[in-house]
Amino acid sequence: MAMTDFQTRSPLPASRRTPLALILAAAILAPGLAGCVGAAVGAGATVGVAAMDERGVSGVARDSGLATRVRGKWLNYDLETGDTLAVDAGISVYNRRALLTGTVKNEDLRVTAVRLAWEVEGIDEVLNEIAVGETSASDTARDSWISTQLTSKLTFDKDVQAINYVIETDNAVIYLIGSARSQAELDRVLGHARSISRVRDVISHVKIKPPEPETKPDTPDKKADAATVGAART
Repeated sequence: MAMTDFQTRSPLPASRRTPLALILAAAILAPGLAGCVGAAVGAGATVGVAAMDERGVSGVARDSGLATRVRGKWLNYDLETGDTLAVDAGISVYNRRALLTGTVKNEDLRVTAVRLAWEVEGIDEVLNEIAVGETSASDTARDSWISTQLTSKLTFDKDVQAINYVIETDNAVIYLIGSARSQAELDRVLGHARSISRVRDVISHVKIKPPEPETKPDTPDKKADAATVGAART
């Protein structure tokens, strides 16, 4: 999957949680070793798009690599135990912060997902939003529709830098992680999310980017002082 910003991932329905699904998961995860964390909003995962991301090309690649390593640990766990953690859970990493989502079948798997994520060197924070329960095909379709609606709204909002947000929808709950340029921008994003029908809740882990320090131009007095110092050194 190509990933640089928005990510949409919904757990597979219970009827597909089989050993075959585990084999498919391995095939799906393998391309991720090249480094991807989600579906790009309105663009492909190109260097140009990554450069527009607040994290820059190197930051996007770093986070993609961290997410891939976590998925690899989940998959290895599944291969050893016969569970389906890598299929049922999802991960997005933004600025070394790992957002875990999805629905797993018991609390032990939920705890294991968090533990394995923390084992990856370079992860600074783990945000555990994994639920315990069952999902259906209709749940998956609904969550995909919700994510598509929000992706569209943010992409076409000229006051939102959509590429700096990652979106996950699980069980009609929208989870957001990323970087907002201001509180006003974040408020717009949350407003868009809450305006979508069938959304039960919106949970934000977005951080607001600190404002850039103002660079004050030199005053005439400062320029005169600099000239005096320069003259004294000649």
